[in-house]
Parts: sequence; structure tokens; C-alpha cells
Amino acid sequence: MFAFKQFSIQQDRCAMKVGTDGVLLGAWARVEHCSHILDVGTGTGLIALMAAQRSGAHIIGIDLDADAVAQASENAASSPWSHRIQMIEMDVRAMKGERLMVKDGKEPPLFDAILCNPPYFENSLKSPDAARTMARHTDTLTFDELARSAARLLTSEGELSVVIPYERAADMTVCAACYGLFATRQTIVYAVQGARPKRVLMAFTREGAFFEPKNLYILDIQRNYTPEYIHLVRDFYLKM
Repeated sequence: MFAFKQFSIQQDRCAMKVGTDGVLLGAWARVEHCSHILDVGTGTGLIALMAAQRSGAHIIGIDLDADAVAQASENAASSPWSHRIQMIEMDVRAMKGERLMVKDGKEPPLFDAILCNPPYFENSLKSPDAARTMARHTDTLTFDELARSAARLLTSEGELSVVIPYERAADMTVCAACYGLFATRQTIVYAVQGARPKRVLMAFTREGAFFEPKNLYILDIQRNYTPEYIHLVRDFYLKM
């Protein structure tokens, strides 16, 4: 079990465990004013739960792995926001009219935010664990498929937010642009000051925006957490 300040994550049945990438995205994505949020590839449900803590939105988490969906559902059910979170075994590429928590026969709006910590390995050695391979490799969801799905499911002012390897930022930008989604924010993540960039947090909207990429260092050269990282995640980690 991984305990956060306001919720806990059981993860024994999930291929991908709680990690820094998911926490970064869950803390960084703009969700505060959202009404409906989609978490693609929810895994343990971590990002969905972080979005629930930071907003009053109704949230749906989807995953292709039935065990992950079952565990994410249990994690959501034990959280303070169980009434606002729904976990479904579903492929985002096949989503059409599905929405969450339809009431009185009325269909809620499209999603104000789509969050995804996507699979990103291409043509690399696959794990003998099929579920881990599905979670980590683009065989099951390419950047192009993610962008196309997001363009279909976002509101006119909705935002797609992802965390991906730094060296794949250009790939994601091109794929998003092909479907009318353009970069509006970007934070380059360094594990340690002085090291090469490791990850990048990116947000895309239909309008796009001129922006200056920001840098986020998790550790300083003395291997202490930086004030910027602490500020970003302090509402979640117990010891921040």
C-alpha cells in the first residue's frame, strides 16, 4: 500500500505501481475548474484520485487491464471522493457516446480535461509480464491514437495533459497538431540539477498559446528536494 495525505493506493494487482511520473501529472494538470475529467490508462487510479482531491469534478478512469480497473475501483471506493469517481474497463480509442454518471436521461458534456501517463516505449525489449508490457509499450496506445481520441472527447476549451520522456516531446507535439490540438504549457522535468532532462509535462488545447517552457528540478545538487518540487506535491506526499 502507498499512503498519501488524503487517500491510499493498493497496488498489488497493478502492472505499473505508483511512481513519480503519475504524481507529477496529477499535481500539474489544470483541473481545478473542471466538471468532467477522463484519466486514460488509470492503472492504480492514482491520477484520478489526485484530480478528485484537487477539484469538484466527476471523474472517469479507464484501463484495458481488468485487474487494474478492479483495484482502481477499490482505491476510489475507499477514498473521500468515491461518489465522484467511476472506473471502467474500456479502450479510449473505442469511446464514443460513453460518459460518466448520466442522470435523468441527460448526457453530460464532453471532458474538460483528459489526463494520461501514456505508454511510450517503441521497438524495445518487452517484459514477459503481459500486463506490464501493455502499460509501458505503445502497441496498445500510440501518441497518434491518444491525440485523435482526445480531440474527439474534449470540450471546445478542454485540455489534454500528458507526462512523457523528454526526447519524445516533438513526437507528441506533431501528433497532437494533426488533430487540431496545440501546446499551451510545458514543464521540463530534471531528476537532479545538472542532469539531463528526464520527462516533460505537456498540455494541449484547440487554441494553443505562446509559452516559455519551464524547468522543474526534483532534487538539487545536494540531493535535497527543491522548493519548487515540494510546492507542487506537498498536498499529496505525507513527508512533504
